Amino acid sequence: MKERIISVDIFRGFTIVLMILVNTPGTWSNVYAPFLHANWHGYTPTDLVFPFFLFIVGTSIAFSYNNKKATKATYRKITVRALKLIGLGLFLGAFTIHFPFIKDFDSIRFPGVLQRIGVVFFFAAILFINFNWRVLLGICITILIGYWIWMGFIPVNGIEPTFDRAANNWANYVDLNVLGTHMYKEDYDPEGLLSTLPSIATSLMGIFTGLILLSKRAKKEILLFLLGATLVIAGHLWDLIFPINKALWSSSFVLVTAGWANIFLALIYYLTDIKGLKFGSVFRYAGSNAITVYFLSSFVTKIFYSIKMDEQTTLHQWLFKNIYLHDFMSAELSSLLYGLTVVSFYLLLAYVMYRRKIFIKV
Repeated sequence: MKERIISVDIFRGFTIVLMILVNTPGTWSNVYAPFLHANWHGYTPTDLVFPFFLFIVGTSIAFSYNNKKATKATYRKITVRALKLIGLGLFLGAFTIHFPFIKDFDSIRFPGVLQRIGVVFFFAAILFINFNWRVLLGICITILIGYWIWMGFIPVNGIEPTFDRAANNWANYVDLNVLGTHMYKEDYDPEGLLSTLPSIATSLMGIFTGLILLSKRAKKEILLFLLGATLVIAGHLWDLIFPINKALWSSSFVLVTAGWANIFLALIYYLTDIKGLKFGSVFRYAGSNAITVYFLSSFVTKIFYSIKMDEQTTLHQWLFKNIYLHDFMSAELSSLLYGLTVVSFYLLLAYVMYRRKIFIKV
């Protein structure tokens, strides 16, 4: 049996915790800047969270499918898991607390976080079991350069393309014309169709890191750190001509986020797997049921936003105003404390599930 790499579990759990935290402030009107996404170009710490998870999905693929053959059984396993993830995401997008518990079809959002995880997992896993790392590297480079060329040089209906939020932005154009009303915003979706292509490259980056961790080479932490630093620098250089942008999942964004993921993972790997320091167990618990914890947090939050305490106040708003909002502290701090309370609840849930050996595989 392979020795488990503790740092990967900690990284996965930490990422899930951050995903929950940035998604559940007390009020979106008062949030500390690092816990908000960049308006368009650029990135904040929050913009690192989702790509970190797709990155660690790739790392986990390298561990789980390293010796798997491209058989019907393997394809079936990959497909079933991908469909489960997509199905859970569609359920979150369609669910409402009012009978018949499904939104009007025109208002259902088709893309989403879980949907993208499912699609990315499917393609990254299929590629991994069929090709060696050199071919995968070629595919990754082709995706990133090809996406840049598509987004930056191919006219949109005869109009010069743009990376700005506009009708002649290819990602926005595709989403609007294919998804229509089934989007997060009226003109684009941060988990849209075209931007899913480079997100597969993010997972491939995680696969390369997984292969390094599985290798017999010495000083893996140094290699990962140097690789991460190189990717961050390369991403910022590419930013000069292809802006770092989460909504577009630009190629520069892929490099920068994969770079930071390698740097953070290298640090955790050095402290836990090399030096043997005991910390981060709480994140390991969350990482053991990562998708389950994330789905439950999203589902419960949606219910809290839907239940009305009166005509103007939801259960979420009532809890925030009556428990967390006080004159002696800033609204931003109150909002953060609400989010930390939510995170604490799901960490406790993850701990109980872990201790009772309840592991729900999605």
